Amino acid sequence: MSAYRSRPWLARYREGHPASIEPEYRTMLELFQASARRAPRQVALRYFDGELTIGQLDRASDALALALLDRGFGPGERLALYVQNNPGFVIGLLGAWKAGGAAVAVNPMNKGRELAYLLADSGAKALLCLDSLYLSVAGDVIASGQSRVDTVITTSELDWQARDDERAVRTPRLSPGDLPGEALDLLGIVAARAGQRPASPAVAPGDVAVLTYTSGTTGNPKGAMNTHQAMVHGCCNFREWMGLTPGDSVLGLAPLFHITGLIGHVGLSLLLPCPLVLAHRFQPEVMLDALREHRPTFTIAAITALTRLAAESPSPAEDFASLRAVYSGGAPIAPAVNEAFQARTGIYIHNIYGLTETNSPSHATPLGARAPVDPVSGALSIGVPVFGTVARILDDNGQEAPVGQAGEIVISGPQVIPGYWNRPGESAAALPGGELRTGDVGVMDSDGWFYLVDRKKDMINASGYKVWPREVEDVLYAHPAVREAAVVGIPDPYRGETVKAFVSLHPGAAVTPEELIQYGREHMAAYKYPRHVEILDELPKTTTGKILRRQLRDAPPRDAGDAGDPR
Repeated sequence: MSAYRSRPWLARYREGHPASIEPEYRTMLELFQASARRAPRQVALRYFDGELTIGQLDRASDALALALLDRGFGPGERLALYVQNNPGFVIGLLGAWKAGGAAVAVNPMNKGRELAYLLADSGAKALLCLDSLYLSVAGDVIASGQSRVDTVITTSELDWQARDDERAVRTPRLSPGDLPGEALDLLGIVAARAGQRPASPAVAPGDVAVLTYTSGTTGNPKGAMNTHQAMVHGCCNFREWMGLTPGDSVLGLAPLFHITGLIGHVGLSLLLPCPLVLAHRFQPEVMLDALREHRPTFTIAAITALTRLAAESPSPAEDFASLRAVYSGGAPIAPAVNEAFQARTGIYIHNIYGLTETNSPSHATPLGARAPVDPVSGALSIGVPVFGTVARILDDNGQEAPVGQAGEIVISGPQVIPGYWNRPGESAAALPGGELRTGDVGVMDSDGWFYLVDRKKDMINASGYKVWPREVEDVLYAHPAVREAAVVGIPDPYRGETVKAFVSLHPGAAVTPEELIQYGREHMAAYKYPRHVEILDELPKTTTGKILRRQLRDAPPRDAGDAGDPR
C-alpha cells in the first residue's frame, strides 16, 4: 500500500475521531428542515441589532420559493444571489432549494461585465440582489438582454435591522418608487405570503445546490457544481472537526458567496443550528463591535481579516476572549504572523486548506494541535486530510511522489465536486477518476502533515481571492491606449500578493499609470484591478512572441512610469 493510501495522518486525529463520518442528511434542504423542526425558536442570524430565528428563516424562504414558482421557476433552475453578508443571501439560498432549484453565488464586487458573464454562463432565470446593486449594475445588465433572467427580486442592507451603522451600511433607504416596477421586493414578498408553504420539491443528493464560480487555467470563470451531498459533508466536517454544538455561535467574517462563507458560516450554522453573526461587509470597527456584543465562539477567515481585527482592537485579548476556535484558510499563513497574532490575542490560529471544488475543508489542523513548520520551505502546515478524505502528492509524470518530495496535491473524498457547469472537457482534465487535481504544489511528511509550498505561478492570491492574469489583461486591452499588457502578482504586506500590470502603449498614445489604475477600478472587482501599473516601451517576449510574465515578475521595479494604489 502506498504511503498516501495508508493514511498516516489518522494518527494526528483527536482522540475519538473516526477515519470517516456518515452525515445524517442527504441534502442541504433536508438538513435545514430538520433544524427547523427541532429548534424553530433558535436564533439563526444576528444582523446588527436584528435577529431572525430558524422559524422566521423557514417562513421567509417559503414565501420566496412561492414567488419564484409563480414566475415559472422550475426544478433545476438557477437563482443568482448578488448580495453582501445580509439575511437576504440566506433566505435566497433556502428559497432556491425549496423551489427545486439551485443558487448561483455572485461576488457583490463584480461589475457589469463580470455579472453579465456569470448570469449568461449559469443560465440563471432569476436574480436576487441588493437594491443599490440593481440601480448601479444589475439593471443595465438585465436590460441588455445578455441573460435569460426574467425575475428580479431586490433586498436592502437596511432590511431586518434598524441600527443602520454607516461605517458598513452606506446606502440610503430606497422607496418602492425608486426601483423599476418589474423588480419585486423581498420584504414585500415575505409579508404577502405569510403562512403559505410550497409543496416539497424532489431534491436529490447529487443535484447541484450552488454554482460557485472559480477561475480556470484560461482565466475564464467556470461554475463549480457544489452538490447537496458534497455540501452536507463539508458542513459536517466543520461540525465534527471543531467539536461545535448548538451552544456555539459563528462570526461571519468570510464573504458568504465564497465557499468558506457558504460552508463554514451559512451551512454550518444551519446544521447545528446556532446563530450566525453578520454585518453586511467586512469593516474592522463594526466586526469588533459584533465580537463585543454577540460574543461568538467560532470563526474562519482569511489571515488578513484576522490580523486586521487584532491590529484595530485596543483590547484584543478581551475582544477575542469568547472565541474558542479560530481557523484560517484561503491564503498561506507565515509562522511569524501566527505567533504575533497569538501574542496579541492569546489565540492560536489553526490552519485549514480547501478549495471551491472541495466544498471548503480538505485539510485542517486538529483543534488544539499546533501545526508544524516545514524545515525546508519554512511553510506552516495546512493540516491533515479531514474525515473520509485521501490526499496524494503526484510528480510531473502523474506518479505518486515519495514522502517529503514536492508535487501536485490531488484530493479525493465525498466533498469533491463532480465537475464544472457545462464544461465536460475541463471537468475531465481537472477531475480524472473523480480525484481533484488542485494545481497547488505541496509535500507530505512522514507523519501525514501536508504543506503548501507553491502554486501555479501565474495565479495571483490577493487576500485569499484568486485572480487570473488573463482576465485583468483582457480588461486593460480594451483601453484605447494599451498595446500590450501582462499582469503578475507581487508581494504585498497586507494582502499577501497584489496585482501589478505592465503595459506598452500604441504609438502616439498617452495615458498615465494612475489613469490605468482608475480604469481597472471602474471595470473590475476591487480585489482584481491592478494596484500598480508600469509602462514599458516593449514587454519581454519569447521568440514565438509570447510575453514572459516570469521575467516581469522577477524584474526590480522602475521609478519612471510606475504608479501604485495602496487601496
